[in-house]
Parts: sequence; structure tokens; C-alpha cells
Amino acid sequence: MTFRIYTKTGDKGKTALIGGTKVSKAHLRIEAYGNVDELNSCIGLCRDVQTDPAALDLLREIQDRLFTIGALLARDPGKDTKMMLPDLHEADILLLEKQIDAMTALLPEMKSFILPGGSIAISYLHLARCVCRRAERSCVRLAEEEPVDGLVITYLNRLSDYLFVLARYTGHLTRIADIPWSPRNP
Repeated sequence: MTFRIYTKTGDKGKTALIGGTKVSKAHLRIEAYGNVDELNSCIGLCRDVQTDPAALDLLREIQDRLFTIGALLARDPGKDTKMMLPDLHEADILLLEKQIDAMTALLPEMKSFILPGGSIAISYLHLARCVCRRAERSCVRLAEEEPVDGLVITYLNRLSDYLFVLARYTGHLTRIADIPWSPRNP
């Protein structure tokens, strides 16, 4: 038997959650894990241009955690499933915090907001940070209506911080200074 990527089951705008419940493809839960999937693709792009070995390793681990988050979000919270799903741990958040602290210790103090840019690697990290914030917002909206594991939202919040600091750190390693925002005076 050949595996086909298309099933035609979603042609009428419905999809199934883990557990079998059919929902609209516009459902908040689908939007949330779709945003996490987009974020995972952005992280892949960041990895493609990243040169720091430690960052490469952690970005790969982050992609794994994002698949975990996607699976957690794709599960129908009202049904028990026999499918064994991976889980998120507080240690995953602590790892991001440890890396943020280590990089921050090597960076110059920020004295203003900074503009995204300076190199392709830096820009991609800022883009991933913005997509991460969108994924976080969609999970918060979902949590206002349905159960969402609190670690999911915390992880995404910390991940956006990590991506911001990694963008600055990438500039530091490549000797590209932050671009300070100088607001126009009225």
C-alpha cells in the first residue's frame, strides 16, 4: 500500500483532533498549533544560517519541543486517547533561561530599543521571535476557552525571549552591532 499525503477528508474545511473529534480548520486550537508549526519552520530557517554550534544544538532541541507542543495542542482536551504523547517539562524552560542568562552576560547593556536587522541570521531570529509571539497569543486565546497546559504558554514566552537574546548574541559573535531605534522627534 502506498502512503498518500492527501486524504480529501479536509476538503470541506474540517479536520480531526487527536482523539477523533472533528473541528473547523478555523478553530482556535487548529490556529494555535498551526502557528506553532509555522514557528518550527522559522526555527529551521534560523538553523540553516546559524554558525554557533551551541545555538545550532539548542535550536534543534527547540524544534523537538515545538513538535511536542503541537501534539499537545492537537489533542482533544475532552477525550482520553490511547496515543502516547510526549510532554513538556519545567526543565525545558529552565534550559532556555540558562542560555538567556549565559548570552546576556556577554552582551553589552541595552540602552534603547533595537531594530531587527544587521544580517540575515539576525533578521531570521527576529522574524522567528515575532512568529513565536503570535503562537503564544493564539495559545493564550485558546486557553481562555479550553484547557491548555500552562507550560506551553510559559515555554513560548521564554522562547521568544531566547530568540531575542540569540539575535543579539549572533550579532555579538559576528561583530555586528545592535541597531538602536532613534525615534523621530515631533
